[in-house]
Amino acid sequence: MEAEGLDWLLVPLHQLVSWGAAAAMVFGGVVPYVPQYRDIRRTQNADGFSTYVCLVLLVANILRILFWFGRRFESPLLWQSAIMILTMLLMLKLCTEVRVANELNARRRSFTALSASELCIPSYTNVDLITLLSRQGASAADSKDEEVKVAPRRSFLDFDPHHFWQWSSFSDYVQCVLAFTGVAGYITYLSIDSALFVETLGFLAVLTEAMLGVPQLYRNHRHQSTEGMSIKMVLMWTSGDAFKTAYFLLKGAPLQFSVCGLLQVLVDLAILGQAYAFARHPQKPAPHAVHPTGTKAL
Repeated sequence: MEAEGLDWLLVPLHQLVSWGAAAAMVFGGVVPYVPQYRDIRRTQNADGFSTYVCLVLLVANILRILFWFGRRFESPLLWQSAIMILTMLLMLKLCTEVRVANELNARRRSFTALSASELCIPSYTNVDLITLLSRQGASAADSKDEEVKVAPRRSFLDFDPHHFWQWSSFSDYVQCVLAFTGVAGYITYLSIDSALFVETLGFLAVLTEAMLGVPQLYRNHRHQSTEGMSIKMVLMWTSGDAFKTAYFLLKGAPLQFSVCGLLQVLVDLAILGQAYAFARHPQKPAPHAVHPTGTKAL
């Protein structure tokens, strides 16, 4: 009787907790990228963020959405994929704009420095100085024309594997994403009746995302150091992946989600183990690039 009398409180409370967990699943995955986005925008420097993180997450979430058509799962997981795709596109847009602007500024600074160094050479006669200034003016004009006309532009439609995912315009990334979505969607449409294909598609989707921390694990092992890696961020990954895995298990999500969630937690724990081991037995680290502290680095 007492339990029945508390139903008026427990039922809405249970519903509220369920909504909160769903909201955490939908928006929790993009939270680490908010400070990363703001930092890139503030510093106008995207060197600390690997756009290959965007590539992995775009592929994983597009495949997850296609998997939903073959085997329906929780709606919050579907919305999570859609929001993550939008977030990664925003990150790509910002990183591309910043990188192109910095490359252009670097070429301008290089040209200015070269011009100044030539003008600072002593012992010029008047004739020599006039000749040099004339040549310098012509060179400046030619360089400006060259900067506008000959600036290397890398395009998705070039189909150059050496410049894959290093294009000069955000529209090229959008074209690549749309092309991948179209091809994968067409294959899914043709094979949607095959249970083996649908289950394999689900495993590919979540396994791709689960492998996001492996490059960081490998880099730490190769350099025998966790220099440049934020322990707080790894703790956030671990807690987030643990929550996500528990959500999969409690909500009865397809087996692929639970297995790959557990794999993500194991990778996070392995990275924390590296941090502990290298802190106890520090070695002189080999020079290497600082990895992004707001995302799992690639």
